[in-house]
Amino acid sequence: MTTTTSKPLPEETDKLPKGATSVIVMSTLAFTLMFAAWMMFGILGIPIRKELGLTDVQLAWISAAAILNGSLWRLPAGIMADRFGGRIIIFVLLILTAVFSYLVSLADSYGMILLLAFMVGFAGNSFSAGVAWNSAWVPKSRQGLALGIFGAGNVGASVTKFIGPVLITATAGATYFGFIQGGWRLIPVIYSALLIVTAIALLMFTPKQDRKPGAGRSLRDEIKPLSQVRVWRFSLYYVSVFGAYVALAAWLPKYYVDNFGVTLSTAALLTASYIFPASLLRPLGGWFSDKIGARRVMYWTFAVMIATTFLLMMPNGHIVVQVSEKVSASGVKEVMPYELGLVPFAILVFILGCAMGIGKAAVYKHIPEYFPGQVGSVGGLVGMFGGLGGFVLPPLFAYTTAWTGLPSATFFVLFVLSVVCAIWMHLTVVSMLHAKSPELSDHFETPPTEEKTAS
Repeated sequence: MTTTTSKPLPEETDKLPKGATSVIVMSTLAFTLMFAAWMMFGILGIPIRKELGLTDVQLAWISAAAILNGSLWRLPAGIMADRFGGRIIIFVLLILTAVFSYLVSLADSYGMILLLAFMVGFAGNSFSAGVAWNSAWVPKSRQGLALGIFGAGNVGASVTKFIGPVLITATAGATYFGFIQGGWRLIPVIYSALLIVTAIALLMFTPKQDRKPGAGRSLRDEIKPLSQVRVWRFSLYYVSVFGAYVALAAWLPKYYVDNFGVTLSTAALLTASYIFPASLLRPLGGWFSDKIGARRVMYWTFAVMIATTFLLMMPNGHIVVQVSEKVSASGVKEVMPYELGLVPFAILVFILGCAMGIGKAAVYKHIPEYFPGQVGSVGGLVGMFGGLGGFVLPPLFAYTTAWTGLPSATFFVLFVLSVVCAIWMHLTVVSMLHAKSPELSDHFETPPTEEKTAS
């Protein structure tokens, strides 16, 4: 008699299934390039404004259009990745981004640039598709690290900041192959070529038989978890760690130039010191989440964000008090002076970036834990709101600065957002512990119990 043994499912073993490593590597590479193309208008906007004679408002809408479209479709992109496989969805997004990136190099009017920036924004939706794809291939015990590695592709936001100014200056006025112009128009052509090469490599090196956890499931079942308060709470967390990251990455160069009088190149480098840890520490956040639990990581994340934004939001100045003329001839004395110089400011922003990078991974560690069958839809919604946060926060920074006259009001917005998230999370945990104490006090990371007791 012959006996057969069933092969363990990925969820039942810590071992990565064959093909999972190539999925992680190729999805991360694809996401990094698409994120770079998505964020390229932050640098390209300066020479575009000069060439086309745009106003600051018109320039702002170019970047905003890309960010908006890179957020709107994250929910359907995640659902489609669950149902049809992340491989094909990522491939399609790579090709679409490549085509529209190339067309940007041919644009000669504000309307055309605005439209193409919006279309290039499709690249941003690769995040939710990639999360669903990685989650389908990686065992639950390793999903935090895997999603952290994939999410580190956010570092693509820095690519154009480093290569853009040099290439634009070095190639201005040149023409290549008789039809490719130099200057700022060369950057989207380079991205287009790299995206096409990556799309081909993705088909070559990732498993043809993809995993489709949502195949055969109705759309109603896919979106059913979206009615849970927990999903919207995760979405708010992601606004604070990702939406704020995108918004601040776009806002910081101007902040450094206006408030510290540095050059644009120096401001770009200082901004990169915030972007890199906010992206590259994401795998570390995933690893921590695997080891000690995502919610504990979120507690530390919000604690650091609250502390740093509190110091950053304090305006330079002092308190003036009335004193005896024996103390001061003018009858007044300045006390509690506070002034944050460039170096301590940059250090605090660096620490803030570290917290955001770790926190981004922790948020997404929650999703496959609580919704293993609907990672695409839940991850898509969470990612969509995070991206929309990146769209909404810069105008909010501008309005609060105008209302108060204080540039540091930017960080007051982030301080309030961090406090709200931390309070909501803590109230959820306290409610759960009160319902199940004392036996639950050391096990609040267990998804099934919280599913029954916490909103």
